[in-house]
Amino acid sequence: MLPEELEEALVQMGQPAFRAKQIFRWFPAGVRSFDEMTNLPKDLRRSLGERFVLTTAQVERKQVSKLDGTIKYLWRLTDGSFVESVVMRYEHGNTVCVSSQVGCAMGCAFCASTIGGKVRNLMPSEILDQVIFSQLDSGLRISNIVMMGIGEPLDNFDNVIRFLKLVNHPDGMNIGMRHISLSTCGLVEKIDKLAGLDLQLTLSVSLHAPDDATRSAIMPVNRACGVDRLLDACRRYFEKTGRRISFEYAMIRDVNDTPEHAALLGDRLAGTNCHVNLIPLNDVPESKLRPSTPETIKRFIAALERRGINVTVRRKLGPDIEASCGQLRRGRMKTQ
Repeated sequence: MLPEELEEALVQMGQPAFRAKQIFRWFPAGVRSFDEMTNLPKDLRRSLGERFVLTTAQVERKQVSKLDGTIKYLWRLTDGSFVESVVMRYEHGNTVCVSSQVGCAMGCAFCASTIGGKVRNLMPSEILDQVIFSQLDSGLRISNIVMMGIGEPLDNFDNVIRFLKLVNHPDGMNIGMRHISLSTCGLVEKIDKLAGLDLQLTLSVSLHAPDDATRSAIMPVNRACGVDRLLDACRRYFEKTGRRISFEYAMIRDVNDTPEHAALLGDRLAGTNCHVNLIPLNDVPESKLRPSTPETIKRFIAALERRGINVTVRRKLGPDIEASCGQLRRGRMKTQ
C-alpha cells in the first residue's frame, strides 16, 4: 500500500493519519512482523496484524560468483513459490535484477524462465521484497533496478506499475525512475499504455530478430503483432517520453546472427534513437540453441556500426553461478 492508502485505512481504524508514514518507512528495513515496528503503540501493532499481511521473501538458495561478486538469490515466497533475483556490481552502483511473475507464458525458445509456463503474477509487495531483501542480505546499497528476471513485466501491468510507485517513493527506497529499466518481449498495447504514464524509466525491448520469420520461430509473441508494429510502438514510446529505447538481442548461432540479419537489423533501426545490446546466449540444457561465436559477434557489431547504430555487448556476469534468469528455479523444480 502507498502512504495515502495506509493513511485512509488508519483513519477508518480511528488512528491518527501520521502513523501511515511511520509504517511505510519500516518497509525498506525488511520487517517481517508488525511487532518489529517499535515506534507504534502495541495495540496498533496488534490491530495491524489482525487486518493486514506483510509479505516476506526467504532465501532458499544463494550463490556468489568467485569471478565478479555477482550474487544470485532463489527466493521462497509465502505460498511456497520460487523466484530469482540477481545482484550485480558495477562502477556506477549496484543493480538488482528482479522477477515479475512465477514462471512465464511467453514461450521464448532460448529462455529457461518459460519452461513449465506461467504459474501466477507476483504482487507488488513480492517484487518490492526482492529489492529490499537483496539489499539487506548482501549488505550492498541497491541504486538501480532492472526488471529482466523471470516473467514478462507488461503481462503483470497493474502490479508492476504499483511496484514502481512503491520503490520510487521518497519515504520508501527512493530509487529514481531513471535508474530503473523494464524489459518486455513486445506487448504492443501495453507499451503504448506505459508510454502514456510517462514514468521516465528505460524501456528495454527483447527484439532478438529483425524479421518476422526468424522472430516468430524463437518468440511466439511475435505472431500476434509482428516486428513492424513493435518498432512503431517503440518509436511512439520515444516520441512520448523522450527516453531512448534499448533493444536486447541474444546472439544465437545460425539462427539470428548471419550478415543478412545484421544488415536488416541496421536498416530497420536506422533513424531510431536507440541502443542495441548484444547478449551472448546462455546455454540452457533443455534447449538446442547455442551461442554465436566471438568472431560472429564481432562481425555483427561491425555491420551495425557501419549503419550508425549504437551497439555494445553485454558483459557476462556470474557465469559460474547460473546467473541467467530461470536456471536456479528450474533446478529447484526438478528436485520437487
